[in-house]
Amino acid sequence: MIQRSIQVNWQLRVFFTEDVFAPDNPTLRDVLADAAPRKALVVLEDSLAQALPQMEHQIGKYFSVHAGPIQMVHSPLFLAGGEHAKNSSTLVGELYTQIHRHHLDRHSYLIAIGGGALLDVAGFAAATAHRGVRHVRIPTTTLSQADSGVGVKNGLNAFGQKNFIGTFAPPFAVINDFNFLAPLAPRDKRSGYVEAVKVACIRDQEFFDEIEANAKKLCIFEPTAMKRLIHRCAELHLDHIATSGDPFEAGSARPLDFGHWAAHKLEQVFHFRISHGEAVAIGIALDVVYSRNIGLLGEKSAARILNLLENLGFYLFADELLNADDASRLTILSGLEEFREHLGGQLTITLLKEIGKGIEVHEMDSGEIIKAISELRSRKA
Repeated sequence: MIQRSIQVNWQLRVFFTEDVFAPDNPTLRDVLADAAPRKALVVLEDSLAQALPQMEHQIGKYFSVHAGPIQMVHSPLFLAGGEHAKNSSTLVGELYTQIHRHHLDRHSYLIAIGGGALLDVAGFAAATAHRGVRHVRIPTTTLSQADSGVGVKNGLNAFGQKNFIGTFAPPFAVINDFNFLAPLAPRDKRSGYVEAVKVACIRDQEFFDEIEANAKKLCIFEPTAMKRLIHRCAELHLDHIATSGDPFEAGSARPLDFGHWAAHKLEQVFHFRISHGEAVAIGIALDVVYSRNIGLLGEKSAARILNLLENLGFYLFADELLNADDASRLTILSGLEEFREHLGGQLTITLLKEIGKGIEVHEMDSGEIIKAISELRSRKA
């Protein structure tokens, strides 16, 4: 046997700016600048293009002004966003075609501007074309700026399961431009808040206290409070990826998915009509009540978390939690096995011991889960 230990160093960089495509903003130019001119293919979520009709012109002007170090090979491509974009390989195939047509290589850039679903699709295409084209993410939703857009995962849905197909491939860079959040509907602005609550619950009590104190400001989307939430949430996610010792989830645990085993299944049951953030809010509430009922989490702490989610504008129950299969077993319970299967090995679920401190368990009692669902139903009523 010949055995060697292989180590790979990644630089995961998240930049914060405003008006990224203003000609005098050097952020993107400096990210892309290299010893030789590089090609760049830009993809833009179509809903954003409709909300900001001047965006295509601004992007073209930006690359014209900075044509020395970077060359945009085609006018921005408009692609569909939203979770349904991940349900087939159509968009990935279109990106492969464009990468091939314009002769992009491993030193070229695929720049994706959009929400988390489009970033997933573009990231998967970039990671697999030529075994890795440089991928730059420009997230345009609260959720993607705070959470999904700053991570190392790319995924497509298949066989009725979320992210069944995917890669671990850190982006070349992430650029968060707060101004992209302005045209979002309140529902979409709010959606990313839940990931901040999630990471605060398992990692940082002080951050939880801060979100709690700023809840009223966040409800009216006060810019300073939103910027702080996004920045700290992104920072905590990067800290976990860089320091947890398992950035590519080779083990059986994924603590950053606290509340997600039920959320992913709930999204499927809803056929993705519910947003990811709304589903995660319900999933967190379910696991918080469960943690309290089995004696892990104190009554006061559980109440604080549930109240905060509601104060931020989230519902904690959906009738779809009561959907059952032909054997009268709640459909949501199958989410546990799907969660385990996604990583393999032993089922590992993160629950809460206290605010700011998660704890891993390897089994959940279906009877207690049903009791927690019943309590959330009564709470809504």
